[in-house]
Amino acid sequence: MDNFLVMKDITKVYDNGCMANDHVNFSARQGEIHAICGENGAGKSTLMKMLFGIEQPDEGTITIKGKTVNLSSPTRAIEEGIGMVHQHFMLVPSLTVAENVVLGIEPTSGLHFDMNKAIEMTEEVCKKYNFNINPRARVMDISVGMKQKVEIVKALVKGCEILILDEPTAVLTPQETAELFQQLRALRESGKTIIFISHKLNEVKELCDRVTVIRKGKTIDTFDTAGVTEADISRAMVGVDILLEVEKEPAQPKENVLVVKDLGVYNEAGKKVVKGVSFSVRSGEIVGIAGVEGNGQRELIDAITGLHVYSEGSIKMLDKEVSSENIKGLRKLGMVHVPEDRMTMGIAPKMSIKENMIADKIDDPRYVGRILNKPKEIKEDTDRWIEEFKVLCENGEEQINSLSGGNIQKVVVAREFTSYNRLLVCDQPTRGIDIGASEFIRQKLVEMRDEGKAVLLISADLGEIMNLSDSLLVMHGGEIVAYITDMEHLTEDELGYYMLGVKRMTPEEIGGALHA
Repeated sequence: MDNFLVMKDITKVYDNGCMANDHVNFSARQGEIHAICGENGAGKSTLMKMLFGIEQPDEGTITIKGKTVNLSSPTRAIEEGIGMVHQHFMLVPSLTVAENVVLGIEPTSGLHFDMNKAIEMTEEVCKKYNFNINPRARVMDISVGMKQKVEIVKALVKGCEILILDEPTAVLTPQETAELFQQLRALRESGKTIIFISHKLNEVKELCDRVTVIRKGKTIDTFDTAGVTEADISRAMVGVDILLEVEKEPAQPKENVLVVKDLGVYNEAGKKVVKGVSFSVRSGEIVGIAGVEGNGQRELIDAITGLHVYSEGSIKMLDKEVSSENIKGLRKLGMVHVPEDRMTMGIAPKMSIKENMIADKIDDPRYVGRILNKPKEIKEDTDRWIEEFKVLCENGEEQINSLSGGNIQKVVVAREFTSYNRLLVCDQPTRGIDIGASEFIRQKLVEMRDEGKAVLLISADLGEIMNLSDSLLVMHGGEIVAYITDMEHLTEDELGYYMLGVKRMTPEEIGGALHA
């Protein structure tokens, strides 16, 4: 079968001298689902940005249907039949589905926007490809899984023949993922070419026809997925064998470190989004929180970590009510926080790696002299942490935003895990990072648990949260609908039913989450 898309000898060097792509070769056939796998910093994102016209290659050619194309902008890429669904959706919440779908190609009647035509265009594509979406619904009112479909329909309405999907299942339940895969297979059958970027190797094996592995900016190989195992793919990605599950001994929980009781939280619009939540986290255990995005987890974690005011119930850490504590006060109590959005909440992007690692410890007596800070002690410790947490960099003086996403996350984890800590609140600690960095962070979480720390873990990666958690809370509609302690026999399907609100435990069962 001839290749529909050919990217040949693609090279991209950034102004700081970083070679993101070094003569990368990638090709895809018409009517196939082709995965691209690699560690963060391997060059996947850069390659796809050049295919979608966001960036330009320094060398190499891109050919579609035998014709060399110059993808100077996303508009040019769309004209050539390329569509991209980004990991973070590019939708306008206040607009309807139809209005979002036709953004950029708005139909008009006279001088005015033609809403009926927009609905007609949306319905036509939905019917053709079997997407069950209400074009009149406002985006803010639909589920995460439905938003994913809207993004795909947006690309299809614009005539997309090559569809790039960046981590498309990161926030989906197993049931939503299964439905998405069914629709992607239908698109493949209709002749669409789908490029599937994912760190979830089980999904790559299940869905994709072929997989291309990129490592350190170079193409390693392309495999038929039927002929390789997940371990084979991970080995090609990192060059060594990777454990796909973290091995750990049974937890030995002791005293309560965090106690949340009857907590109620309202969002900025005055809507109650956390409703009577009660649970505790003990030293020496990992308690996970699972739920479809938008079911109160964000506001719950923000309330616990001092980022959101709560007006009902109580949050106690080590028997001290924390409602009056600021962030610094919570840190003095021993709470550390690995935030979901590492770029906005986790780092100061224009500062160095060293400065980011030491940011919360700058007033520590070890680093404070009579007048100035002690540069020797700061350098010694940060150099040791860079080595211990395997941050790939030249030295600690590098600006942190020059690092890959996985290495930025390692810096955040290094700072938080080396601070005084009794409670670790880890929110999506491995989202969007490669398998090697993910394994390292997961092992560190288990190590901290075994040292007697209390760990509260929030993750949309069901494999991760089921593997790491000693017990699991499931949130739906702002409430805890399940408290699961038998992690060994829990299946992803069962967890998905709780996340969707199809199943719910009794109040007595859920009450077990709060330990006296």
